[in-house]
Amino acid sequence: MVETKKVLVAGASGYLGRYAVKEFKARGYFVRALVRNPEKFKTAGPHGEPAVYAIADEIVTGDVTSPESIHGVCKGIDIVFSALGLTSPDEHHSSMEVDYRGNKQILDQALAEKVSKFIYVSVFNEDKMPEVPSIQAHELFVADLKKSGLSWAVVRPNGYFSDMGRFFSMAQSGHMFMVGEGEKKINPIHGGDLAKVCVDAVDGESREIPAGGPDIYTFKETMEMAFAACGKTPWITPLPMWLAEGALMVTGIFNRNLAGLLSFAVEALKFDHIAPAYGTRHLKDFFGELASKK
Repeated sequence: MVETKKVLVAGASGYLGRYAVKEFKARGYFVRALVRNPEKFKTAGPHGEPAVYAIADEIVTGDVTSPESIHGVCKGIDIVFSALGLTSPDEHHSSMEVDYRGNKQILDQALAEKVSKFIYVSVFNEDKMPEVPSIQAHELFVADLKKSGLSWAVVRPNGYFSDMGRFFSMAQSGHMFMVGEGEKKINPIHGGDLAKVCVDAVDGESREIPAGGPDIYTFKETMEMAFAACGKTPWITPLPMWLAEGALMVTGIFNRNLAGLLSFAVEALKFDHIAPAYGTRHLKDFFGELASKK
């Protein structure tokens, strides 16, 4: 009888984390989900991500910024998958505290428990944005993971559909600001498609895995598509890059954590983000699904 492999999914209540729980379960794994708030994933998420509370085999409530709350989280675990990281401003914590130190807490336990593989989700085009605080935090952890002696894989998505969902929310308001000319291109990926890439990495040979979706759009085309899904006439106001960068500097004076996260959004609009294509789900359909729920 083949023994069931056990996986820890860190960041299990997030957009990708939920799909990862679902995909690991579909492939026969025992899933331990690490979350800060278990209530959060009892219902579907704001961008269509599934409710997975009922399918996780075990739920651990803990906060990686409080090490004592996650003690023993890797005990008995074969595989660690981490999509843990700050995705929205947090007045109490920085990317360095969560994306780096938080994941490092899990890695240290994975080493102690002799976990067989650690799969981590970082960022695509990280080498083009080395000064962005969130990327610095991600890549500090990647460096530690590579030096750890564990078998590892780093998945590098170029953008989630949930990120594009923010364009939809702005389109609903009837107006959107666009930093720059909006001509840079991206092929974002659906969480369900990306989860397959992540789970494939368990037995795959690749260590660095850049991943995008099947369709390439300019940022402006993405915004226009969001307006179309809402049934609204596009009203987009371009902001010069220098103005956005100036606003970022001012924000940094008053709220360093907020400025750190926003700096990623500004820097990312300066060049193309076209990654190898995976999956079958289309952004236009995703916007349509969001519109149908309103």
